[in-house]
Amino acid sequence: MAGKKQFDVDIALDAAMIQFWRAGYADTSLDDLSAATGLNRSSIYSSFGDKDALYLRCLDRYAVRYGVRYEEALSVGASGEPLRAIRAFFDVTLQRIADPDVPDGCLVAQTAMVTPVRGPTIAARAVEAVCLQRARLLSALSTGELSEGDAENHTTHITAVNQSLAVMSRAGASQGQLRTIVDISMGALQQALAGRG
Repeated sequence: MAGKKQFDVDIALDAAMIQFWRAGYADTSLDDLSAATGLNRSSIYSSFGDKDALYLRCLDRYAVRYGVRYEEALSVGASGEPLRAIRAFFDVTLQRIADPDVPDGCLVAQTAMVTPVRGPTIAARAVEAVCLQRARLLSALSTGELSEGDAENHTTHITAVNQSLAVMSRAGASQGQLRTIVDISMGALQQALAGRG
């Protein structure tokens, strides 16, 4: 049928997302995106817009895909088990890092690290994704077992540790080293929760 797209948009977006995730925004050219998606430049432009627009679609896709997993993990916190919820939260990150089908690191963390040189829309989207993650964590930790201030402080710490796991994995840290980082954070949270008991 004339004018109908002859490709699967979801498959193309996944391929573009992996390309951006692997190489970063700046080091991904339109030729790279064309090779990754199997689409020519005009198809990319007509289907997704310019490189910024495609990147934003990929960033949103990434945030939703992993956001759902984080939300499911943290839902345990709603039943009054914040320690188990945070462990499950970190497990989502460690499983993503260990997944051989995706690049090391985190597309949101990568984006956040280069926000000064990206446009304001891309920068805002990265900040939005980190804030949403922080809000999910705060909700899981606001069960009454911690003071409001302690819940805020541990939320900030866990958000930072989670983003650093992505950076450390990109820098070649082993799964064992990453688990040690998580264990230390979990120990601090367990101590704070025990102190309130």
